[in-house]
Amino acid sequence: MYEPTEDDLKRNENNFTYHPPLPGQQERYIAIRNGAKDFATLLLTLCPPSRERSVAITELETACFWANAAIARNEKL
Repeated sequence: MYEPTEDDLKRNENNFTYHPPLPGQQERYIAIRNGAKDFATLLLTLCPPSRERSVAITELETACFWANAAIARNEKL
């Protein structure tokens, strides 16, 4: 068994807490999603339908999620 550190417990609490958008964040979330959508469209246009293309788009969705989480989880009032 492992004993979580105080920092581990704080991060865990933060990671599983709802973070309502702060002023200015919503616009950045939208910009990140729009950029990801544009890149996904490029992948759909340039890459043949395949598992690899699907994985690329899935990873792009993951990157979009984590980029937005970086803003939500790490910016405070």
